[in-house]
Amino acid sequence: MSESPIAFETILDLCRNQRRRVVLAVLEAERRSVSVTDLGRTVLSTGHRSSVTEAADGALTEIRLSLCHTHLPKLESEGVIEYDPARNIVRPTDRFDRLQPQLSAILEADPNLEEGIELRT
Repeated sequence: MSESPIAFETILDLCRNQRRRVVLAVLEAERRSVSVTDLGRTVLSTGHRSSVTEAADGALTEIRLSLCHTHLPKLESEGVIEYDPARNIVRPTDRFDRLQPQLSAILEADPNLEEGIELRT
């Protein structure tokens, strides 16, 4: 039995926030499990156009908290990712793979992601 497809409006809602778009772009590029810490660093460098060492100390903490308490649970509730808070790991699901045509089009249209996403470790 296959899962029902995600409605296009839901995909747009998932992509409405830039931090979620960065997470989705990283997962699309990496196609593997990634740590929340690395996602936070990538969101920071993408959103602030600065390196982690140049950013204010609290900025990375605020980003990680928003990922853990808002953005990752939202993506997980739609079955797009699996989030393991105990291990600090996020991985794309099969459902994520089925979103690729729509997701790629949305991510390509984001001017903040024009140069592509590079995972910051």
